[in-house]
Amino acid sequence: MKAIALSRRLRRTPFSEGVEAAGVKGYTVYNRMLLPTVFRSVEEDYRHLKDAVQVWDVSCERQVELRGPDATRLMQMLTPRDLRTMVVGQCYYVPIVDETGGMLNDPVAVKLAEDRWWISIADSDLLLWVKGIAYGYRLDVLVDEPDVSPLAVQGPKADDLMADIFGNAVRDIRFFRFKELEFAGRKLVVARSGYSKQGGFEIYVEGSDIGMPLWNALMEAGKRFDVHAGCPNLIERIEGGLLSYGNDMTDDNTPHECGLGRFCNTQSAIGCVGRDALLRVAQEGPVRQIRAVEIHGDPVGGCDRLWPVMAGDMQVGNISSAAYSPDFNTNVAMGLIRMTHWDEGSEVDVITPDGVRPATVRETFWI
Repeated sequence: MKAIALSRRLRRTPFSEGVEAAGVKGYTVYNRMLLPTVFRSVEEDYRHLKDAVQVWDVSCERQVELRGPDATRLMQMLTPRDLRTMVVGQCYYVPIVDETGGMLNDPVAVKLAEDRWWISIADSDLLLWVKGIAYGYRLDVLVDEPDVSPLAVQGPKADDLMADIFGNAVRDIRFFRFKELEFAGRKLVVARSGYSKQGGFEIYVEGSDIGMPLWNALMEAGKRFDVHAGCPNLIERIEGGLLSYGNDMTDDNTPHECGLGRFCNTQSAIGCVGRDALLRVAQEGPVRQIRAVEIHGDPVGGCDRLWPVMAGDMQVGNISSAAYSPDFNTNVAMGLIRMTHWDEGSEVDVITPDGVRPATVRETFWI
C-alpha cells in the first residue's frame, strides 16, 4: 500500500483527530487538505449512509469570502446564474465560468448579507481567479479565505441528530436555506444541503477551536441513531448524478455540456465575465453532454482515467466515474457522450481496464 507523505502543505482539519479515531482507511487530497474516502468499505459506508446518519469532515470545501460594497456585483460577475432574486439566508448552486464559458468550479454560494458572501468551493484554486477579477475591475471588495470548515451530517436520520444538538429549529430549515444556530455559545451557519441525495445539513464551523467539541457532541448524541463517521460515497454520488469537478468536468467544459444549463440565466445575468461566450453556446446547443451510463456485466472498478465509449470503430465519449451499485445490481457510471448517442437506450461499448463491456446510455440518473 502506498501512503501520502504528510507535510504542512497538506493541511490537517479541525476534525482530523476524530476522523482518525473513527478508523479512516483512505484519503484523497482536495484543496490541499485531507478528505476521507472510506471508513469500513465503500460498500458498507454506502449502505449505512442510506440507512442511518453519518458525520463527514468536508473541511476541504474551502470558503472564498467576498466582503464589501461590491461583493454582490463580484459574485454576479463569476456566474451565469441570475442572483438578483437571491435573499440573505439562501444558498445557490452556481456554475463559475471563465471568459470562454469554461467551468472553473461548481460551488454553493451562501449569501450571508448584502455585502458578504461565502463561496463553498470544489477542488480548484478559485480564490486566485476571484482575486484577479476583483483587482482587475478595481472593485471595492475584500476577497479572502476565512477560517471556516464545513462539517456535513447526512442520511435519513440527520434531522433527528441535528435537533439533539441545535434544537428543533433545524427541522424548519428549507432546502438550500440556512439559519444561524448556537453551539457552545457561538453562532454557526447551518444549511440544509450536502453532497448526497440522502438529505442532511452542512455546518459551517467558523473557528477551528470548536471543531472537535462539535464532532464529539454529534458522535455522542448520535449513538442512538447508529451514527458513523463517513465521507462522500462514490456509489451513491454516481447514482444521484452528483458531479465531481476535476473528475467529471474541467474548464474544457461549459455548464451546458455538464447538464447545468438550468442554472444559467445567460440573458439576464448581466455582468458575468463568460456571458458572451455562453450566449453563443446556448444558441447553438452542446454537441456533447454528461449522461448516465449503465455498464453491463461483472462489477467494474473505479475510474482513475477516462474510459473510451465506442460505437463500432468510432469514439463517441468517455466515462469519467463508475462503480457497482448494490441497490440497482448494475454498474452505474457517468461521462461525456456525443449527441449522436446520448439518447435514452443508445447501445455503446465501454473500454474498461478489464476489457470491452456493452453499455446503455440513460437519460436520467438512478436516484
